Amino acid sequence: TRDSISVNWTWNDRPVQLVDTAGIRKSSNRAKHGDDIEDMAVRDAMRALKVADVAVLVLDAEAGVLQRQELAIADAVVREGRSLVICANKMDLIVDQEYSAKQYAMDVSQQIELRFPMLRKTPVVAMSSLTGKNVQALMPVVFNARDRWQRVISTGILNRWLQEVTASHPPPTVRSGGTKATKIKYILQTKGRPPTFLLFCNVDDIPQSYIRFLARNFQDTFFMFGMDTRMSIKKSSETNPYSGNATKKGKGFGLGGREARKKRLFQRIKATGSPNIERRRSSKQRYK
Repeated sequence: TRDSISVNWTWNDRPVQLVDTAGIRKSSNRAKHGDDIEDMAVRDAMRALKVADVAVLVLDAEAGVLQRQELAIADAVVREGRSLVICANKMDLIVDQEYSAKQYAMDVSQQIELRFPMLRKTPVVAMSSLTGKNVQALMPVVFNARDRWQRVISTGILNRWLQEVTASHPPPTVRSGGTKATKIKYILQTKGRPPTFLLFCNVDDIPQSYIRFLARNFQDTFFMFGMDTRMSIKKSSETNPYSGNATKKGKGFGLGGREARKKRLFQRIKATGSPNIERRRSSKQRYK
C-alpha cells in the first residue's frame, strides 16, 4: 500500500471510516533505498494517525517477537493521543493444540508491557486473515477502545477515586525552601479523546513518579488501557474563593444580605408608611 485508502461502511448500524495506510519501515532502511515515494506514503500514514480515533497496529506472528519498529509505532500512537488496539495476524502459522490463540495474545501483551509499561494490558486480538478465524472479534474490541477513549467521568467519581488513592498512598513531601506536605485538593477532567485531567494542589509540582503511579492506578480503576492518560498539575489558591469579605457573617450581600434588606425596608416605609409587607390577596379576596 502506498496511499492511505479510506472506506466508509457500517458495523452493527454504527458508522465506520476505515483507513488502510502504508507500512512504516525504519527511516534508516528507507534512506538506503532512497525511495521518495515511500517517504511520502509514511507521512500520509502519520497524517491519518493524527485524526484517527482508534489505531489498529497489525503485527506479523511469523516473526515470533515484536520488532523495535513495531514498538516505536505503538508508542507513537499513544503519544499522539489515539487509542491503540493490537491485531496479531497470521496466528494460523504458530497456533496449534499446545499453543492457543489466547496464549499468543498474552505473549504479545507481555512483550509490549516489558518494553513500554505505559502500554500494559493494551487490547490484543489474535486472528488469521487467511482463514478468517477470529476476525469477527476485532470490531467489538475497536469500538470498546473508542468508547473508553472518549469517556467523560464525572467530577464526583473522580474525586472519590482520588481520595481513596491519596489516603492509601499520600503524595510525597515537597522540600523547596522548607518542608511542605503535598495536598492534592481535587481533580477534574478537562477533556476526553484522550482522557486529560487537571490536579489542583497546594504546590507547584509533584514528582513524575507519583504522577505515573496515579495514572497507573487510574487505568486499573477505569480500564483506560491502550491509551495515554494525561495528568497535569495546577497550584490552587491558598484561600477559599468563596470566603471573601462579602460573605463574612454580618456583612451580607445580594437579595439575602443585611444591607439589601435594610434598603428595601426603608423604601417600603417611604412608599406605604408601614414596615409590614402587604401579603398578596387571593383571587376570591380581590374580586369580592
